[in-house]
Amino acid sequence: MKFGVTQPFECSYLPGHEEQLLVYVGENASTALHYPQLIHAGFRRSGGQVYRPYCQHCSACHSIRLPVSDFSPSRSQRRLLNKNKRFSIKTAEQPNPHYYPLYERYINQRHSDGSMYPPTRAQFDSFLACEWNTPLFIEAYDEDKLIAVAVTDLIDGPSGTDGYSAMYTFYDPDYHSASLGTWMILQQIAQTRQQGKTYLFLGYQIDACNKMNYKNRFFPYERYINHRWLRVDSEQQAQKLTTLLQTPTPL
Repeated sequence: MKFGVTQPFECSYLPGHEEQLLVYVGENASTALHYPQLIHAGFRRSGGQVYRPYCQHCSACHSIRLPVSDFSPSRSQRRLLNKNKRFSIKTAEQPNPHYYPLYERYINQRHSDGSMYPPTRAQFDSFLACEWNTPLFIEAYDEDKLIAVAVTDLIDGPSGTDGYSAMYTFYDPDYHSASLGTWMILQQIAQTRQQGKTYLFLGYQIDACNKMNYKNRFFPYERYINHRWLRVDSEQQAQKLTTLLQTPTPL
């Protein structure tokens, strides 16, 4: 397998930091073949690009995944499931015309300080477009109104290594009180279980970035640190791990 390294650029998550990416370089057929293996090695997909952080002076980003058969919702997550039980879920294999207006409102109102602002149709299309992979679109509805979309990749592989990868979720800002970001992860967990898959990959966890810290509230989870997956079963273990990661290593 061949890889390339990007030039440093401004980090999207930690102010004052720069980031670099390690990018898989291959033909479409090769990328599709190796994608499950790369996901298990901490990589991520955006459009047709498969990448992993490769920062020289920072190791804050860790891939995080949920072994869904072991997951048990917390008390607050159970309350959320009950609160949102009027919503319905559908799945689709092709985007529909209602996605972009929802995405545009979401970025404008929820992420106007982020790297995806201002949203454009070309940006949205390139984010979704991938010649070698077709994602699953998990749609949430309030009666007939589309209120959220989770773009999710199938990770095919031998039993025990398969799963889904949660690429991106966008939702109607008017439904802020419904905690749709968290609720859509719960729906993706349910989808992964229903299909008999092993893991739901949630992308990168960055403890110092508050926008990322919804991901580490689903127990148990596993974090990819120093080329191996470490399991975290409770909030207490999570706090210990965070403290350990923030402790400077003696020279």
